[in-house]
Amino acid sequence: MLIDSGLESCKVVTQDELMMISKIRTRGNILAYRGVLPKIHPSVFVAQDATIIGDTQIGAESSIWFGCVIRGDVNEIRIGSGTNIQDLTMIHCAEMGQGTYIGDNVTVGHSAVLHACTIEDDAFIGIQSCIMDDCLIEKGAMIAAGALVTPGKQVKSGEVWAGKPAKKMRNINERDLEFFEINRERYKRLAQEYRGEQYGQ
Repeated sequence: MLIDSGLESCKVVTQDELMMISKIRTRGNILAYRGVLPKIHPSVFVAQDATIIGDTQIGAESSIWFGCVIRGDVNEIRIGSGTNIQDLTMIHCAEMGQGTYIGDNVTVGHSAVLHACTIEDDAFIGIQSCIMDDCLIEKGAMIAAGALVTPGKQVKSGEVWAGKPAKKMRNINERDLEFFEINRERYKRLAQEYRGEQYGQ
């Protein structure tokens, strides 16, 4: 596995971290960068072809789906608990700016791009949306599919933004909130099923 080559030069990995890594070594490509390995809770589902690099931390019961790249090389990436990062999503950070911070119970749709931004708890990021540097997506906000949120924008709680460039379209309604919850629970269930079938856990 690729993880072995990273461990050879790693100087900062503790014994506890090595034990944790051994539990996830069959999941995805978990790579060190500058001697720093990702810290991934053992309950996380990581698809076999997902790649997670460097100074990245992922909380309990989150899921990283097929084809995702999470590259914590030039800065840090933090992903909370119960968050689903769907297939083909790219998450990176800025060397001269901020890391990327994603809260708890966030949904990130397929093929999204998140770069040096902050996504607070319970937010919903639509399919193929792009969130640029220094953006703040507040708790429970929604970014519509295909939206481009340009650098420095702040999307307030309870708002839906859409378009290229993205602007406020409307306020979140009860139907949206119901969908958010259904989607979160669906991905938690799917992650458990995949972990059980593919990794025997």
